[in-house]
Amino acid sequence: MKLLKLSLLPLLATSMSDAELKLAQVFSDHMVLQQNAPIRVWGWADPGASVQVNLTDLKRAAATKTKAGPDGKWMVNLAPQNYQGKTWTLSVVSGEEKVALKDLLLGEVWICSGQSNMEWSVQGSAKAQEEIAAATHPQIRMFNVPKHIKQNEPQEDAQEADWQVCSPQTIAGFSAVGYYFGRALNQELKVPIGLVGANWGGTRIEPWTPPVGFQAVPELKDYVEALEQKNYKGGATQIYNGMVAGLTPLSVRGAIWYQGESNAGDGLRYEYLKHALVKGWRSVFQNEDLSFYWVQLADFGRGHTGKPEGGGWGPVREGQRRALALEKTGMAVIMDIGDVSDIHPRNKQDVGARLARLALNQDYGKDLVPAGPLYKSHQIDGSKVIVSFDHVGSGLATGSKGGGHRMDPVKFSDSKEVLAFSLRDDKGQWHFAKAVIDGDTVVVSTDAVAKPTAVRYAYDSDPDVNFYNKEGLPASPFSTAD
Repeated sequence: MKLLKLSLLPLLATSMSDAELKLAQVFSDHMVLQQNAPIRVWGWADPGASVQVNLTDLKRAAATKTKAGPDGKWMVNLAPQNYQGKTWTLSVVSGEEKVALKDLLLGEVWICSGQSNMEWSVQGSAKAQEEIAAATHPQIRMFNVPKHIKQNEPQEDAQEADWQVCSPQTIAGFSAVGYYFGRALNQELKVPIGLVGANWGGTRIEPWTPPVGFQAVPELKDYVEALEQKNYKGGATQIYNGMVAGLTPLSVRGAIWYQGESNAGDGLRYEYLKHALVKGWRSVFQNEDLSFYWVQLADFGRGHTGKPEGGGWGPVREGQRRALALEKTGMAVIMDIGDVSDIHPRNKQDVGARLARLALNQDYGKDLVPAGPLYKSHQIDGSKVIVSFDHVGSGLATGSKGGGHRMDPVKFSDSKEVLAFSLRDDKGQWHFAKAVIDGDTVVVSTDAVAKPTAVRYAYDSDPDVNFYNKEGLPASPFSTAD
C-alpha cells in the first residue's frame, strides 16, 4: 500500500499541433458511445484545417464540420442517438487524410476507478477460471487506461490503449468489480455497456481530483492554496493529469469508485475529499448529472479497537456515508463480505452487483431496493434511542453471510437483536448497547446510559455485524456524533 513516488516519472510533451489527422486515444474500433447524450468527438489536425466527422449505422447518420484551432485541436458535438441494435462506423476526414473506426456501439458508458480493490482483476478474484470461461459478452466493451502520472499539467490525450470486446481472451486482467458491475447492467438493460478502467493500487483520492474539485469545496482551501504554490499536497491532481484529463470531456453516464484504504487516516474529512472528486469530475466531464457510486470500505482487521467508541476505519466509512449528501450518488455497503486478514477480499461479484443495484434503480428506473438500511434519523426517548432508516425494503432483519472469498447467500435469523450498537452518555463516554428491531426502526438502550446523547453502529474496523434488510443487503455503519 505504498504511496507513489511522483517525482521519478518523466514529463511528456502535451502539444499535438504538429500531428497528422488523429482522433483522441479513447476513440478506437469496438468502442461504446454514450447513448442519448451529446456525442463529443475530438482530435488533432493541421492548424486551421477543415475537419468533417461522420457517424453512420447504414440507416441513420450524424455528421458535422469544424475547423482545427491554432494548436491543431478540434472537437465536435454530434446529435444524441439511441441504441437500436446496430453497429456504427465513425469517419473523420481532413483534406486527403481520413481516419475510420468500425464496430462501434451505442450504449451506457461508465468509468471504473479507484485503488487496488477496483484494480483487482477477474483472474485474481473468486471463481476466476469459471468466470473467465463464461465471459463471452460481445455487447460489453472495455478500455483500460495505462498507469501514468503527469506532474504539472493535464495531459491532452490518454495513453495508448484500445477498446476490447469482452471475451475469455480479454477479460482476465480487467477490473473484477467493474466487470461484474457492467455484466449486471448488460443483463438487465439489454444494451451495450462500455467500461473505462482507470485505477491504481495504493493511491490516495487527492491525485485523482482536478483543481476545480478542490476549489468547489470550501473546507479544502488548504489544497487550493498548496496547488497555487505548486506544492502538490498528497500528490494532488497528478494522476488526474495523467490518466483522466485525456478522457475528458467524453460523454459517460457515470462513475463507480472503490478507494479509501490509503485515506483511512483522514477519517471524517474524507467526506470533503469525496465532494471534491465528484464535483471536479462533473465539471471536467461537462456533466452535472454524472452519477457517482462508491464502495464503502469492507470490514478489515487493521486498526480494530474492540471498544464501544470504535475507531480504526470507522471514521473514514462515516466520511464516505456523509458524502451521500451530494445528489445522484450512492454507496454500496460490503461490511459483510470483507476479510479480517486480507485488505483485498476476493468476492468481487457481490461488490459489482451491489453497485449495479444503485445504477439500475437511480439511473434506469428499475423498481428495486438500491441498498441496505441507511441511517435516516433518530429520536431520543428517555433512556432509549429510536433509529429510523432509508432502504428498509421488505423489512429489517438479522442474518449472516460468508465474507472474504465466499459468496454465500444471507442466512436470516429469527432474532431481532442487532449487534455492534453503542450509545454515548451525557458525560461523553460510549457504552455498548442492546439494539432490537421494532418494525422499521431499531430501539437502542443500555442500563449504563440514562441520558443518551448519540448513537453509533459498527463504528470500528472489523465489528461483528448482522443487520440487513430482507433483500439481503447490509446496513451501513453510522455515527450521529458531530
